[in-house]
Amino acid sequence: MAKIERFEDIEAWKSAREIAQQVYRVTRSGGFARDFGLRDQVQRAAVSIMANIAEGFDSESNKEFIRFLGYALRSATEVQSHLYVALDESYLDQEKFDMLFALTTKCKNLVSGFSRYLRSHPKTSNLEH
Repeated sequence: MAKIERFEDIEAWKSAREIAQQVYRVTRSGGFARDFGLRDQVQRAAVSIMANIAEGFDSESNKEFIRFLGYALRSATEVQSHLYVALDESYLDQEKFDMLFALTTKCKNLVSGFSRYLRSHPKTSNLEH
């Protein structure tokens, strides 16, 4: 694994950034834009994925970083749940739903894999990853 020197180097964070971009893109128009509650909730959950990965990067230990990765994973699952509401309300068509669901699944896999890596390499500094 390449040395991670900043949170922007983390593949899971890059994936989370893509989710946030896509979520903001699809929530700008149509019924989604007018459903303030759902729109705000899915946007916050998408941003939370990125934020928790970044915040965890500056943790004092891998154990704490893993805890933040857990929060990121749960935020990704929250995004997926909100996508079902958006699909059911016809704010998203099946194609957009599938694309966003796949992006969040990919991100969840990256977060889980990184968490497993950190568990198997117990170091005290994030700069050692």
